[in-house]
Amino acid sequence: MFIVCLDLEGVLVPEIWINVSRFTGIDELKLTTRDIPDYDELMKRRLSLLKEHNLTLAEIAGVINRMDPLPGAGKFLSALREKTQVIILSDTFTQFAAPLMKKLSWPTLFCNQLIVNDEGRIVDYVLRQAEGKAKAVGAFQSMGFQVFAAGDSYNDLGMIRRAERGALFCAPPAIIKDNRDIPAVQDYPQLAALIDQVL
Repeated sequence: MFIVCLDLEGVLVPEIWINVSRFTGIDELKLTTRDIPDYDELMKRRLSLLKEHNLTLAEIAGVINRMDPLPGAGKFLSALREKTQVIILSDTFTQFAAPLMKKLSWPTLFCNQLIVNDEGRIVDYVLRQAEGKAKAVGAFQSMGFQVFAAGDSYNDLGMIRRAERGALFCAPPAIIKDNRDIPAVQDYPQLAALIDQVL
């Protein structure tokens, strides 16, 4: 029995915070887990910037509603789901993900939750669990699944290394260089070919 676990941002959809940065002109919001491996540190920076610039969830949602999956992502995901079970493991938030999940035909997504006050401002976040991606892979393995995992950032390395097989997808050169033992691919046909080898 087999299951594929994929990261969301950078693998199937563009980076949400980078698009918010472009829309708002707040340059520091473009930082992601590709730049800052410590997710809590990264989110604290983001929350501070949102407060400083009085950005609301509605304004961020407006940016996300205009985003589309990466070119070819829908076709790749649809073909993969015909062959095997697919779970999206992401550090994004339920409040951000819905418009993009709709455009990808509602794959199963495990992610986190934002805390929003009565004024519609994001004041905090709640992780589904610490190291949630790697622990999800471990949970699937405990149920008898073999796992293939793919992602593009530092926060994906735990799940990739926990899985039986995995790959870096369009990862930055620094991450590829530091993890030469993990196969690195640059497009969906290459990723699909790696998965097909396991299937």
